[in-house]
Amino acid sequence: MTKLIIVPTPIGNLGDITQRAAEELGRADLILAEDTRKSAILLRHLGLRVPLRSHHKFNEHREIDRLLSELEEGKRVCLISDAGTPSVSDPGFLLVRSCIEKGISIETLPGATALIPALVNSGLPSDRFTFEGFLPQKKGRNKRIEALRDEERTMIFYESPFRLLKTINQLAEVFGSERRASVSRELTKIHEETVRGTLAVLAEHFTETAPRGEIVLVVAGKD
Repeated sequence: MTKLIIVPTPIGNLGDITQRAAEELGRADLILAEDTRKSAILLRHLGLRVPLRSHHKFNEHREIDRLLSELEEGKRVCLISDAGTPSVSDPGFLLVRSCIEKGISIETLPGATALIPALVNSGLPSDRFTFEGFLPQKKGRNKRIEALRDEERTMIFYESPFRLLKTINQLAEVFGSERRASVSRELTKIHEETVRGTLAVLAEHFTETAPRGEIVLVVAGKD
């Protein structure tokens, strides 16, 4: 059956791959990977030998027609990203939308994502939240932050370690330095850490200790 399968992959610890995800990858005719070198490590861990092809933000537009043709010919294709669930701050949306337009069946497996563990670890309200992904690096950045000034739900951001301190300081300027927040980094890995406090406390901490690794910033909503 023609089908695109969206397969979440571990965000760090390879032991977090689900049995179902491993089975689907093993049945695939082709696996689309954000970085084939990283994905090859996962496949070796699983003992799988399935053709890998690069599919990332720099080539996804020009690859769409080719992939749709292969799917329509009956290939069983799995899409994975370097970590977590494809299309969530990773490539995938364009291919999924194109498959829907062509009437190609899509199945998305449940699995790893960094935002939920970080939200729970934060100790901030988790009944209602908004996932903001990465803030714009330049154009539209201040406008986006200002638009969140009165957001009452807990906010979740992905951030680079190189921009984390800048982001914390910008949020403190708009939200107030006493707004509660937490930073989780390297989730599921050996050096996993969550730092909690106000934005002011986090700014002080990461001024003294340079952040490293994959980072999720969770910020309380407006009271």
